[in-house]
Amino acid sequence: MTQLDFFPSRQLTIYMAKLFVVRIVAVLAMLVLVLLALDLLGKTGDILAQPGNGQSEVLTYAGLRAPQLVARFMPYSVLLATIITLVTLNQNSEVVAMKAAGLSAHQVLAPLLLTAGIISGASFLFNESVVTRATATLKAWEANEFGPIPEGSDLRANVYLTDGPDVLSAASISGTGQNIRMTGVSYYRRDARGMIVEQMRAPSASYAAPGWRLEDAVRFNVATAETQRSDSVVVGEGLTPERIDLGRVDPDIEPFWTLSESIERYEQAGRRTDELRAKWWHKLSGPLSAFLMPLLGAIAAFGLARSGQLFLRAIIAMALGFAYFVVDNAALAMGSFGGYPPFLAAWAPFFLFLLIGETVLVRTEE
Repeated sequence: MTQLDFFPSRQLTIYMAKLFVVRIVAVLAMLVLVLLALDLLGKTGDILAQPGNGQSEVLTYAGLRAPQLVARFMPYSVLLATIITLVTLNQNSEVVAMKAAGLSAHQVLAPLLLTAGIISGASFLFNESVVTRATATLKAWEANEFGPIPEGSDLRANVYLTDGPDVLSAASISGTGQNIRMTGVSYYRRDARGMIVEQMRAPSASYAAPGWRLEDAVRFNVATAETQRSDSVVVGEGLTPERIDLGRVDPDIEPFWTLSESIERYEQAGRRTDELRAKWWHKLSGPLSAFLMPLLGAIAAFGLARSGQLFLRAIIAMALGFAYFVVDNAALAMGSFGGYPPFLAAWAPFFLFLLIGETVLVRTEE
């Protein structure tokens, strides 16, 4: 009768889930603290170089960077916690006791899979509600060279737009429609051969109906190497506010439910959407990778600890997990370049390693 139930007893399920959750939290905290400390070593100097910045700004950066690290290393933490949990259970002969009681390998893993599934769902909600906002604010702050953080939830950083042969770039953009405001603006005039003939820089720009008015602009003529200053100059008359809004789509800072609308606008405008589609699908498959980790790390649970192969099994489990992340990143890159269809780029690694993990488990333990 036990073999017909996917989960073991209620007490055993809760016991294993608690062990698993404690180790996930411990590993994740360790990774985030270490990596955040290393990141702060490189960024603190840039933050404090801005006049008026101090300890509070450093802590603000840490608060904005921490959610990104949590989102990125959650699957790694689940993988390492899986190996630690299963190796501990194996060394204490608890896995042997469970199998002697009639539990299959899948039933032994069931509490971990359930816990990982819940973590995947929580990670998705955390990524789309917290990480996207933190990333948007951090990108705008970095684009402003860690000056005062611009207010507004519609900030975009490092935007590049074309006006015929010419190029307009802005360190950050806020507002929508005719209320769009740009900071750190550069405009490059190019000839028919694509060579830059004039460069204009300005601290800010606003809509001039038509075009964009650069305020306190500095003009540099490439041919004569002369520099001139102008109170204001209008450029980019072919760039409408609608085109600006369309060119500001960043999948890293747009939640899953609004990114789909942006993709539809891109498609209606005849723009290429392979990269956006791949990252849209990856917003689902990325967090779900945590559910895959107990299956890939399952090889560490079985085999007699006294045989001396437990360490080797843990290494194989770790190699399988990290191989998944390598293949996943490569597939996503190929999808962004159009080498793979977006759906295949986001989901193929998940289903491939799901089959690999299931095959290894069945062939060795079932």
